[in-house]
Amino acid sequence: MEIRIDLKYTKEHEWLLIEGSKATLGITDFAQSQLGDIVYVELPEVGTLFEADEAIGNIESVKAVSEIFCPVSGEILEINKDLEDTPETANSSPYDEGWMIKVKIHPGDLNDAELMDEEEYAEFVKAQG
Repeated sequence: MEIRIDLKYTKEHEWLLIEGSKATLGITDFAQSQLGDIVYVELPEVGTLFEADEAIGNIESVKAVSEIFCPVSGEILEINKDLEDTPETANSSPYDEGWMIKVKIHPGDLNDAELMDEEEYAEFVKAQG
């Protein structure tokens, strides 16, 4: 299982790459392995405004349908349209080609978000068995 040091993680197994007032979000390697083969990804429209911890989309796998959450409020700047045609990219490359959305965030929201670094996330995953 891969956990990258340059990312922040959520308890819902999403990752964030924070670059100033922008963030890229996707699901973690652990999440994709638990979901199994991903067959469909539903993402919001560009320009959508949302609140922290609000569901912004869905991932459908051969096992289940799961919601995608973002830990901070913001506005959708870009979606990964490639996932419409090749949703399995979220399995094969969850941290690179499998990213889901890019958002404009309010930097103050990061202080309130319950984000973990790689060590905290590794412990969190370990505790889940």
